Amino acid sequence: MIAYLLRRLAEVIPTLLGVTIIAFALIRMIPGDPVLLLIGERGASPEVIAEMRATYGLDKPLPVQYGVFVKNAAVGDFGESIVSHRPVHEEFSERFPATLELGAFALCLAILFGLPLGVLAAVKRNSIFDYSLMTTSLIGYSMPIFWWGLILILVFSVNLGWTPVSGRIDLAYDVPNWTGFYLIDSWKSADGWLAFRSALSHLVLPGIALGTIPLAVIARMTRSSMLEVLGEDYMRTARAKGLARGRVIFVHGLRNALVPVITVIGLMAGTIVTGAVLTETIFSWPGIGRWLVDSVLQRDYPVIQSGILLISAIVIFVNFVVDLAYAWANPRLRGAK
Repeated sequence: MIAYLLRRLAEVIPTLLGVTIIAFALIRMIPGDPVLLLIGERGASPEVIAEMRATYGLDKPLPVQYGVFVKNAAVGDFGESIVSHRPVHEEFSERFPATLELGAFALCLAILFGLPLGVLAAVKRNSIFDYSLMTTSLIGYSMPIFWWGLILILVFSVNLGWTPVSGRIDLAYDVPNWTGFYLIDSWKSADGWLAFRSALSHLVLPGIALGTIPLAVIARMTRSSMLEVLGEDYMRTARAKGLARGRVIFVHGLRNALVPVITVIGLMAGTIVTGAVLTETIFSWPGIGRWLVDSVLQRDYPVIQSGILLISAIVIFVNFVVDLAYAWANPRLRGAK
C-alpha cells in the first residue's frame, strides 16, 4: 500500500506542473492588455502604462513571469488581483463555500436519484422502464448545461414563478457568514426557517442543472454494476435460501456493486467543478466559477492562473483520495502499475 501511495504521489506533482503551464499559457493568448483595461486606453500615457506593467511584473519575459508564478505558488503566495488589489487566496476562500455548497447539493441529488433508478433499471432489465431510463440518462448526459439551465429558468422561474432566478438568498434576509454555507447559516439567523427556505429555493434550480450529468452517469454505472452482480453465484444462493427479494437486491447485491459506483461518484467532482463555471454564470451564483469568468473578461491574470491552479489541486486531491479508497477496497490494484 505504501508503494502504491508513493506512485500516486509521484503522479500528482507533474500533473500540477502541467496545469500551471496550461493556465499560464492560455491566459496570455487572450486578446487584450489587463493594464489598458484597468486604467483605460484614453489618457493613459506610455509612462503610466510602463509603470503599471512593472508593478504587476508584466514587463518581464514570459519564462521569468512563469518562474515567479510557480515559485510563489509553491509557498502559498498566489498573488494579488489586478482589479480588486486583494490577495487571490482571500477572494478564493470567500467564494469557495458557495461553490462547495452548490456542488454538494448537486451531488447529493445525483446520488439520491441515480442509485435507486440504476438498481430498478437493472432489476427490470429490458423492460419499458429500463429502456426509458437509459434513454433519459443518455439525453441528460448529452444536454449542455447552459441550455438546460436556461430551460429551467424559463419554465420554473419565468413561467411558473416557483423559484428565484439568481443569487443565493433574498435580500430581505440578513444571514451571518459563519460557515459560508447558507443552508447552515440561515438556521442560525434571526429569520430561521424563512431564511432557510429562501436559501433552499435559490439552490434548487442550479443544483438540478449541475447535478443532471452526474445523475445520468451514476444511474448508468449502477445499472451496469448491478447487472454483473445479479448474475453471480452468491446471489443465486441467497435467492435459493428463501431470502426476501429486497434483502437479496439491496443487502447482498447493491453493497457489492457499489465499489465502481463510489469511484465514479468521486470522479464526478471534476465534472461538477467544471460545470459550476457555466451554472454559476447562468444563475448569477457568487462562487468561484462566476469569479473566474469575470476575471477572464477583466484580464485579471493572477486571479485566473491561481484560481485554475487551486481548482485543479482540489480535483486532483479528490481523485487521489478516491484512488486510495479504491486500492484499499480492491487489493489487486496495489500491485498495478
